[in-house]
Amino acid sequence: MLRRTFTASLGSVATAAALLAGSALPAAAWAADLSPEAMVQKVSGDTLASIKADKAMQAGDVNRIIHLVDSKVMPHVDFARMTASTVGPAWRTATPAQKARLEQEFKTLLVRTYAGAFKMAGDKQVKVYPVRGGAASDVLVHSQLIGGSGQPVTLDYRLEKTPGHGYGWKAYNLNVGGVWMIDTYKQQFAQEVNTKGVDSLIASLAAKNRANAGR
Repeated sequence: MLRRTFTASLGSVATAAALLAGSALPAAAWAADLSPEAMVQKVSGDTLASIKADKAMQAGDVNRIIHLVDSKVMPHVDFARMTASTVGPAWRTATPAQKARLEQEFKTLLVRTYAGAFKMAGDKQVKVYPVRGGAASDVLVHSQLIGGSGQPVTLDYRLEKTPGHGYGWKAYNLNVGGVWMIDTYKQQFAQEVNTKGVDSLIASLAAKNRANAGR
């Protein structure tokens, strides 16, 4: 049930994650910072529009999906923070090379695992709700994936304020149907790292990605 719910929502956020659209223009060309609600609406709406216009992505073309993630999603995600939170204390002692591999393999795992969700994005829309409370540098944005068959899917985003970067906010965690993405993987990662170390976790993720690629 959890995987089915998470898969149904991933088409609207495209990460990892896993993790989260926007313009492919360089940061200097973007508009002024947005409110957190407007950022989520812009990101989600543009991502869905890209998916709906690309039959290859709807068919699950992983290379096309990875291109979308890299060009439109990752600029609006603090994926280093997301990966660090998922890996846990071992992140602090990992080398720069190990951190880079962990981020890459984790991103690939999320994309390949949920590539099938892009087939479900054609008739979906995102409804974003106002943020409660006053101005803050860390906010929770509630939204729902609606339309088509089935019940609405809850999508909650944890955003950190990043003035002058992107649209002024970056996502670092995602809640799908009541379960946070970091929590979904943290226990699995901790077990591997605590018993066999960071290199073993990297090798395990790489092996899963190779297996997913062969499906």
